[in-house]
Amino acid sequence: MPDPSEFTGPLDFSGRVAVVTGGCRGVGAGIARRFLEAGAGVAICCRHAPDDVPAARGRTAAFVEADVRDPEQVDNVIAFTLEQFGRLDVLVNNAGGAPPADSATSSPKFNTAIITLNLIAPLVFAQRANAVMQSQDGGGAIVNIASVSGMRPSPNSAAYGAAKAGLINLTETLAVEWGPKVRVNCVTAGLIRTEQAHLYYGDDDGIAAVGDTIPMRRMGEPADVADACLYLASPLARYVSGSNLVVHGGGERPAYLDAANADRPNP
Repeated sequence: MPDPSEFTGPLDFSGRVAVVTGGCRGVGAGIARRFLEAGAGVAICCRHAPDDVPAARGRTAAFVEADVRDPEQVDNVIAFTLEQFGRLDVLVNNAGGAPPADSATSSPKFNTAIITLNLIAPLVFAQRANAVMQSQDGGGAIVNIASVSGMRPSPNSAAYGAAKAGLINLTETLAVEWGPKVRVNCVTAGLIRTEQAHLYYGDDDGIAAVGDTIPMRRMGEPADVADACLYLASPLARYVSGSNLVVHGGGERPAYLDAANADRPNP
């Protein structure tokens, strides 16, 4: 694999500017670092300042505190980015997530908050970014980060899965409305190992066991998602819009394969 710090040609983002929401940790920080490595100016926003702001190639992402669920704070992020860099070429709508909740008892307030964070906020951010991109030479690219929870049943995450399914559809719709100047695509991430993986999968043995259930025999890393974002934002994807790039290592093994006994000897 080539050193991303040596990207050239269509993967050289020098002079271009990317905003990564939720870019302070996990997948978002990985995406921010990848764009920094490719030469882009990068702004990140999170609700709280991180201990370590993503950095690469001797440069550091510009941080602005913001809750993406608040449209006024979204406006502040756009204004901050234009003040710092003078343009906006790429938006990665990464901020999102949800704690597990029983679908039978989750409150309307909880469900509204989850859908706002994972669907409404990306729509508002995309609207604000599109207004800038449509007015500048070269347009821009928007990449929405979805989840396999939006493509299959999502037990104990009903609102989250529904919001991510909506985000995939939103991607297709905005691509139709905002082309040709702004391309809109989606990266649907599978099981990704981040600094919080132990909260969901347990210790290293548990994480390894989960990884063994995936055809690629490992969980994804933030860099795997980041590379997909870099591609979709680059000229290599100049004719790619309204697409959903699934980054899940081959998916999850169907349960029936382990339950079936057709290939087992009779007792």
